[in-house]
Amino acid sequence: MLLLPPSSSSWTMPAPPALRSPRAPISPRTESPRRHAIARCDTSRSTPRISETETEATLAQPSAAVQGGTAPLVQALKSTAAQDVSCFHFPGHNRGKAAPSLLSNLIGTETFSHDLPELPELDDLFYPKGVILDAQNRAAELFGSSKTWFLINGSTCGIQAAVMATCSPGDYIIIPRNCHISVISALVLSGAVPKYIVPEYNSAWDIAGGVTPSQVDKALKELEKDGKKVGAVLVTSPTYHGICSDVQGIVDVCRPLHIPVIVDEAHGAHFRFHHSFPSTAIEQGADLAVQSTHKVLSSLTQSSMLHMARGLVDADKVSQCLQLLQSSSPSYLLLSSLDAARAQLSENSKSFDEPVAMALETKDQLMVIPGLSVLDLSCFASDFPAIDPLRVTLSASDLHLSGYEADDILEEHQIVSELVGTQAVTFAVNLGTSRQDVQKLVQCAKHLSDKYMSANESRFSKHNYVRSPLDKFSVKLSPREAFFTKKRRVCIEDSLGEICGELICPYPPGIPVLIPGEVVTQDSLSYLINVRDQGMTISGAADGELNSIMVCNL
Repeated sequence: MLLLPPSSSSWTMPAPPALRSPRAPISPRTESPRRHAIARCDTSRSTPRISETETEATLAQPSAAVQGGTAPLVQALKSTAAQDVSCFHFPGHNRGKAAPSLLSNLIGTETFSHDLPELPELDDLFYPKGVILDAQNRAAELFGSSKTWFLINGSTCGIQAAVMATCSPGDYIIIPRNCHISVISALVLSGAVPKYIVPEYNSAWDIAGGVTPSQVDKALKELEKDGKKVGAVLVTSPTYHGICSDVQGIVDVCRPLHIPVIVDEAHGAHFRFHHSFPSTAIEQGADLAVQSTHKVLSSLTQSSMLHMARGLVDADKVSQCLQLLQSSSPSYLLLSSLDAARAQLSENSKSFDEPVAMALETKDQLMVIPGLSVLDLSCFASDFPAIDPLRVTLSASDLHLSGYEADDILEEHQIVSELVGTQAVTFAVNLGTSRQDVQKLVQCAKHLSDKYMSANESRFSKHNYVRSPLDKFSVKLSPREAFFTKKRRVCIEDSLGEICGELICPYPPGIPVLIPGEVVTQDSLSYLINVRDQGMTISGAADGELNSIMVCNL
């Protein structure tokens, strides 16, 4: 039997801190001098945000509530693991005593001793009353939300829960066509019907940008004209390449209609912690924002957070959805890593000073290297408000090198990128990036230029601009309908005009080229065959080699 969280009558959400109201109109280009101050959190949630000038003094004299430990879940895990007890509970490695030697020799037995189940002193993720609630409240205060949930199934389950909590079967949800695959899985689970917005696309870079308030407004009016009920609007901001949409403008369009705005902010968990970063989704008025704390911040892979602002979304409904989607045996290593990552940011208000400086200097140095280009907002006609300064996207197309070729050459010099595309390579600067790292990147980029610029005249340019696979698409079935429809396998060359029965996308970045229910077009086929032939991993297809695809058997 599924045990759901208690009703709202059995618990009280802590009062939010005195932060700038997420409902207050703000300009995405206006930086508040108070927005990026960092204070140690306490459990009262009533502490007002402090100014930059007060930060150091406050950090030096933490509140009494904080002095007992800046990371309550980490401390509880440490204390429990240190107990001298006879264990008759799971997991079977018995606090490391029966740990597989192949793994314990790699990561140490201490890791296993802290791999504990939901013991009473460690609280319950789905009904938190102790250290997990304390840790989540501290995260909510630091990240500026009214409520925060820890996620151990990644941002994917946060996206799924957000959609399921706001959309009933048959409701429409407005989403960008370059959304992450987790959004499509959320449509299958919820039964929501997509209304796609096609983002601006730069074919020279083979990169899509964000969406604009006017596009959202147009989509809403079209659905209203057709008499359709809209459950939510979902925006990806920033994109994998760091491009931000005007979330505040989109909220201003949706708020009068009482339509919640969900933001896939997986790549923007760090935005609140430096004055040069864009405003966060919650600061711009979003109702729900999902952040991958493990990306630019320092929690363990697969750990994320879901933040909520008070208003249109039922917190109990979100909790119920998360219990359906998350493991009933949550990893306390993942949970405690979220608490530790939050504490790390709380303790140092200048954490991102050096990474930002290095990233900006690196971009400046790369931009003047012959034959190389760096992605910036001028690459798009739309008035996108910001781009993440920590995301460095490099193109060597003027050297007649594809993104894959440039990445292969850089990897030979021990430079490992975050994301490779047909035309560009993306590097993510983070808290662990060193001066030596970025200097090595610049030196290798210069080597790339020197070697291939001299051969430029003799090289045949075989890398033409890529045609967007997202421009022209036709939807015949909803993703949920297509998912549950009987399928048949056809050769990829024979699939033109068929209704796609599976989600097919290059991964990373995880943006679907074909979605279940869409008609297979020549543009989508050509794009997929092109990236397949260049060695890119294709995710979602039953045939990983993409010699065949599954189509709906109607």
